[in-house]
Amino acid sequence: MSDYYEVLGVSRDATQEEIKRRFRKLARETHPDANPDDAHAEERFREIAEAYEVLSDPAKRARYDRGDTFGGDLFSQFAGLDEILQQFFGGAGFGFGGMRRGPRRGSDVGVTIELTLDEAAEGVRREIEFAAAVACSECAGSGAAAGTSPTRCATCGGAGQVQVSRSTFLGSMMTVSECPTCRGSGQTIETPCPVCVGAGRVDDRHTLTVEIPEGVDDGTRLRLPGKGGAGERGAPAGDLYVQVRIPADPRFQRMGDDLHHRIRLGLAEATLGSAVTVPLLGGEDMDVDIPAGTQPGTVFRIARQGMPRLRRRGRGDLLVEVEVVVPTDLTTEQEQALRRFAELHGENPAEARRKRRFRAG
Repeated sequence: MSDYYEVLGVSRDATQEEIKRRFRKLARETHPDANPDDAHAEERFREIAEAYEVLSDPAKRARYDRGDTFGGDLFSQFAGLDEILQQFFGGAGFGFGGMRRGPRRGSDVGVTIELTLDEAAEGVRREIEFAAAVACSECAGSGAAAGTSPTRCATCGGAGQVQVSRSTFLGSMMTVSECPTCRGSGQTIETPCPVCVGAGRVDDRHTLTVEIPEGVDDGTRLRLPGKGGAGERGAPAGDLYVQVRIPADPRFQRMGDDLHHRIRLGLAEATLGSAVTVPLLGGEDMDVDIPAGTQPGTVFRIARQGMPRLRRRGRGDLLVEVEVVVPTDLTTEQEQALRRFAELHGENPAEARRKRRFRAG
């Protein structure tokens, strides 16, 4: 996973204005319209836009700085780079043309995997299988039948867009739109490939081994650039998004990088002290001494026994909370012993247990 601060080239204490200025500068430099001969320009721009989407939002940035992750694909709702620009700045500006030109980029693909809490703590390699488009082997992705090749679109002259004159109440206005003949690719295919019918790609099954870093949380979404569906006729592939699901663990409640575990003690154990066994990640246990006089709700912190911090060094802590169980049914002998204790301790309990019981609360 990329470090968003490194992607934008700003420090971790950069102001929102510094982040915005840096994104505008990088967007001008990496926008595909400014790099028409660079097949990877769109991929770099999307990475920069993703970093900006997180760091420009104070709430998302705070979560990112804590090592948290957030569910939901940041860019699956965008059809292209123009939509990303409009989302951030209200237009496709920056001084470049607003229309997408050339074959379409491949589609993004989403896969969900399930991990145990221990696997999330250790980091794992997981083989995944998914369906996505691949370049057609019959035509090598060109979309044209054997012995032929795509030709320049006669309608737009290869530009992928056409100018249309529209009459409005302000007079005649010229607008630019996607070429209806080649759908923006700038090329037409006279004799389509019989296998892919001119698309240059076909659907297939993929198998890929994915590295899941230690410390991921439920809802973490990992982005693998260029591992999604193949693009049209040689265009860049889409991205693969792997979403992590972690079912609830009966031992712990996760609180960011910390883990919370509750132990139950009897009155005597809490009063006189005791020794308990606490579970740890990885299936191991730890003996913990409970001092005499421990009060209900006391939390013991066991350092560095929580979850690894995602993208950062160190681990969280294990928080062990004490719950003191008050007995509800006493034998006569137990009640007499407890009354003797109350007498020695100067307490004044009820003289006898009432047969009629009242519901608490």
